[in-house]
Amino acid sequence: MNILKEFLTNDKCSYLDNREQSTFYKVIDNCSSTDCQELIERGYRRFGKMYFRPTCSTCDECKSIKIDVDNFELSKSQKRVIKKASNIKSYIQRPSISKVHLELFDKYHLYMKNKKGWEHAPATVQGYYSSFVDAHNDFGYEVLYYMDDKLIGVDLIDILEDGISSIYFYYDPDCMKYSLGKLSLYNQIMYAKNSDKKWIYLGYYVEGCPSLSYKSHYKPYLTLDGKPEQHEEFKWF
Repeated sequence: MNILKEFLTNDKCSYLDNREQSTFYKVIDNCSSTDCQELIERGYRRFGKMYFRPTCSTCDECKSIKIDVDNFELSKSQKRVIKKASNIKSYIQRPSISKVHLELFDKYHLYMKNKKGWEHAPATVQGYYSSFVDAHNDFGYEVLYYMDDKLIGVDLIDILEDGISSIYFYYDPDCMKYSLGKLSLYNQIMYAKNSDKKWIYLGYYVEGCPSLSYKSHYKPYLTLDGKPEQHEEFKWF
């Protein structure tokens, strides 16, 4: 693993009001699937070459969370979501970038700006490439969702030895009735079951953040204890 740089940032908290946030970054070139998994298991997330995790000294609300695939069973309502989307096709491939990707990405974030007050700046080729295409190596993929030959959703994931790490999902707000966010997660779970993967790594769960608190609905799940370093053992409960 070739670590190009490590640094710490301090900023306004992305998840909770009136709090500060400290984030530790590792910029890694040519990260292997094994090294990526070791970082994900210790609470890191990946955007391109950037691996990061919160390191706030006075707050422990960001909980790394993973779904227990072996013991997860789809409910009747979850099966209805899948059935309703029977006309939606999906394809998995290596991450890519196109004009259609960027247009959909912008459409989704403009919708979220109006609905939830998210900050928004127009997507750029370099910014999108750096976050979602660069450094996917041999484990990064995108799942493309189409309806009538129109791209309506993009799910960025890492497929690791023991599970799938969810990176980012965005979709066409005009297709809200299909619950595409839920559909993408159910498809991850079914893929993991069929591939003998044990976990879906969902990033961070923050109880007081509506955009993240939904993750606790997918049971059974485990959360990471503390912020173990790479040379330390990790424990999920």
